[in-house]
Amino acid sequence: MARKAMILKALKTPKYSTRLVRRCKICGRSRGYMRKFDMCRICFRKLASEGKLPGVTKSSW
Repeated sequence: MARKAMILKALKTPKYSTRLVRRCKICGRSRGYMRKFDMCRICFRKLASEGKLPGVTKSSW
């Protein structure tokens, strides 16, 4: 879980667009972020295994 101060800092509009920090909408984690789903890999995996993400299935071969 990210610190509250870091989450609030990331929400502010940066002075330059390259300083934008993307964080998970659920837990606030900055690493392992997937833009397509707006969440980190851990939250993505949890929600996908519960079947709460439409169109996402577990791969098997």
